[in-house]
Order: sequence, then C-alpha cells, then structure tokens
Amino acid sequence: MNTAWQVALKDLRVAGRTRDTLLSTGFFAGLVLLVLGLALGGNGGKTLEQAAGTASGAVWTALALAAAVGAGRAFAQEQEAGALEQLTLYPGPHGALYLGKLLGVLGPLLLVAAFTLPAGLLLFGAAGTGRALPWPALALTTLLGVVGFAAGTTFYSSITVSLRAREALLPALAFPILVPVVIATVRATAALVAGGWSPEVTTWLTFLAAFDVGTIILATLLFPYALEG
Repeated sequence: MNTAWQVALKDLRVAGRTRDTLLSTGFFAGLVLLVLGLALGGNGGKTLEQAAGTASGAVWTALALAAAVGAGRAFAQEQEAGALEQLTLYPGPHGALYLGKLLGVLGPLLLVAAFTLPAGLLLFGAAGTGRALPWPALALTTLLGVVGFAAGTTFYSSITVSLRAREALLPALAFPILVPVVIATVRATAALVAGGWSPEVTTWLTFLAAFDVGTIILATLLFPYALEG
C-alpha cells in the first residue's frame, strides 16, 4: 500500500500542477451533457419519473466517457516521457502500481462527478422542483459508480498504452465490461430521484459494491501480465 500511495500522490501532484486531466475530463463531461440536453430537449413537460430516467442516463453517459478520457492519461504521461519502464521497476509488487494509478484517476474523476450530477439533474428538470433529493444516497451511488468506471478504464489503459491507436481501443475494450455499471448506476440514480431510497436501490448499490471489489481484485492480480503484454 505504501507503493500505491506514493504513485497516487505523484499522479495527484502532477494533476494538480498541470490540471490537464481535470480540465479535459470536466470539459468533455460538460460537453456531453450539453449535447444530450439539446438533443433530448431538457424537461419538456415530462413526468418526474421520465425526467429522472433521462437525467440519470445523460449524467452517467457523460461520466463513462469522461472516465475513458481521464484513464487514458493514467499511463500515457509516463509513456510520453519515456518513464514507463522506470515506473515498472519501482520497488514493490506491480499490482500496487495499478492501485496507485487507480487512486490517481479517481481523484479528478470524483471532482468532475461532483459537478456533473447536480448539473445534469438541473438541466433535465429532475432537481430544483422544490422537493428534497436524497443527496447522501446519490453521493454513495456516484462514488460506487465512479470507482467502477475508474477500475475498469485504468486497467485497460495499461493494456493499450503502448499501442498506436490507444485512444480508440481503450473505450472499445473497456465499455463492454462497464455496461453493468452503467445499467446499475442509471437505475439506482433514477429510482433515488423519483422516489427516494427503496429495496430496488439497495439491490443496485449492493451489485455496484460487489462489482467494484471484484474488478479491483481481479485487475490487481492481472496487472503484472498486462504490463508484460
């Protein structure tokens, strides 16, 4: 874990100094929300359930695409600087490098999600109607969903970092694996916005937690083989 923290702190310091990852993911998520808002017409007289479903789909589509953009920089910055081989020689197990990169991706992505979720709910008329939303439950859903996105995209970023078409291959490889996360987060967010906490929300969040833990464990174990490939 010491190796993971050192790698994560290094990436977070670089992200805070340059802000390129935060700005690119934030701009991309905002652009996707704007395009979907114009295409779907915002609220447009929809019922609360319809607005909640549309808003949830738009928000998590934006965050899924932003995760691919952010994770694409996880290993690319070392590859571009010619330091990727030196990074793999860092003392400690290679799985710790994955955990450190995951934490480095997670920080900026959570900041983007903290803006994207309320902005999306307001844009599509699912918030600001005078009713209180369960923000703690929505924050938990967002955390679990973002962790799932970051875990999958960070692992596939290590596989595609040395490929010429990595920007195109990363989403193509990662998104099929992340379909369950998209479904679970959209359904849980829509249910929370429309009716608050319910057994359905509990089921979806339990699934998300299990997916996150399983993905992180499996990716940590497979990461050394991904580096060798």
